[in-house]
Amino acid sequence: MQFTVSSLLTPFHRLLQTVLFPAIEVQLGPLSQSHRQLVRILTLVEVESLVMPPIRGVGRPARHRRAIARAFVAKAVLNLATTRQLLDRLLADDLLRRLCGWESAAELPHESQFSRTFAEFAVGELPQRMHAALIEATQKERLIGHISRDSTAIEVREKPAPAAVEIKPVAAGKRRPGRPKKGEIVPPPEPRRIDRQREMTLEQMLDELPRLCNAGAKRNSKGYTKSWIGYKLHIDASDGQIPISCILTSASLHDSQAAIPLAEMTARRVTNLYDLMDSAYDAEAIHLHLRSRGRVAIIDRHPHGSAEQKAELDAEQRRCRLLAFSTAEDLRYRERTTVERVNARLKDEFGGRTVRVRGHLKVMCHLMFGILALTADQILRLIPPLSC
Repeated sequence: MQFTVSSLLTPFHRLLQTVLFPAIEVQLGPLSQSHRQLVRILTLVEVESLVMPPIRGVGRPARHRRAIARAFVAKAVLNLATTRQLLDRLLADDLLRRLCGWESAAELPHESQFSRTFAEFAVGELPQRMHAALIEATQKERLIGHISRDSTAIEVREKPAPAAVEIKPVAAGKRRPGRPKKGEIVPPPEPRRIDRQREMTLEQMLDELPRLCNAGAKRNSKGYTKSWIGYKLHIDASDGQIPISCILTSASLHDSQAAIPLAEMTARRVTNLYDLMDSAYDAEAIHLHLRSRGRVAIIDRHPHGSAEQKAELDAEQRRCRLLAFSTAEDLRYRERTTVERVNARLKDEFGGRTVRVRGHLKVMCHLMFGILALTADQILRLIPPLSC
């Protein structure tokens, strides 16, 4: 029988509806729609499997790790901006507090303990590991048709890092810029990052990507250029609007520089046939890399600064629209809107627009709690409702 996410999770969904929800309502009272959504997500992601209980040693024992992890998932699900808002909600909402693991308001830790624990989660990459485990459990055996790749701007309240000034020593006998002399041998230019990536491991590629907060600019779908201070989140999303892999870089990094490491990260987690990208990824190195991995790259063409190529490309697009002509690649490329919907849901529903932490590790941790909640919610949406 062919594997589907629905066939895997339908028993889980039936257990929620017929056993878990009635049992919780008997103990805690009626569940609202947001409470039910949180219960589904917490049950699916299994926080307890990756947040180990503290080991008793010298000093004050660390407590509430699992409850705080559930609370940060709840913060993303409820789209709360700050930890202070989360604490206020936990104090006012008895049902939410007990779902996270605290029986009374007196057991709630101080806000500073929430912040210290969040910093530990960020260093240990807890939400990244939880998301990878969720993808492994639900998407590993799927044959995914399309992976849509894109980036989105992440604005933060952080001072941008100063631009690094690289001072290269002047080599002896260095040639002057300009046209070489007759018979002069000109050394080849240094390979670009995107060309070097084809011979690197995934870990080496990720280490080379810039991660500091700085200023970035990007042209939106309407042709207007938007600038921001912060970071850029690169996302691979599969059919069904399920985020598979994410990388957070500096805002100034061009989209194409993160395409190969993101594709390698996705290849370790799932099997897909087509990679869909916009014209920012139209680079020969990306085409060659995906072809060598046995996948088909469908990338919108880019004129690469040539006025003649741009005019020819525009004229061809007008002719295709006039004739209502679409190729098979054009029809598949329309599926790329899945990653744009993922970006929109992350920002509108799961805290991607309200980043109040600073530093690459903490910003990534905040975003990945949102990605984790979004992924679980989207997977659960694929399960058909139970028949009466």
